[in-house]
Amino acid sequence: MAHAHKLEIFRGLVKFKSNTQKIWGVLIFLTLVTAVEVVLGIYKPDALMVPVLGMKGLNWIFIILTLVKAYYITWDFMHMRDETKSLRRMVVWTSIFLICYLIFILLQEGGYIESVYSNGYVKRDF
Repeated sequence: MAHAHKLEIFRGLVKFKSNTQKIWGVLIFLTLVTAVEVVLGIYKPDALMVPVLGMKGLNWIFIILTLVKAYYITWDFMHMRDETKSLRRMVVWTSIFLICYLIFILLQEGGYIESVYSNGYVKRDF
């Protein structure tokens, strides 16, 4: 069902938030997060180039900001905000787990392939 307004209760006051206001809020939030990513990608501060858990700190920031954007898109555009708590957790935590697992696999395999190219031999034979 499409609703034109959403009822919000704020400090005892009842307010209605239109879909237009929600869309502008989402646009502004995602634009700010993307702008931070672009600025960090262009300038690449030296303070963020230190290794943290096997990767540069800047890469971890990019991964975290991407997860934040994915969570917010799920929260708003898939209407998870209006669902029950258990369904929200099931959808969001499953997605976050799978994304983290994908990152782990990509880093493991990427490191292995890089070592094969740089050393010229296979270290592990599965």
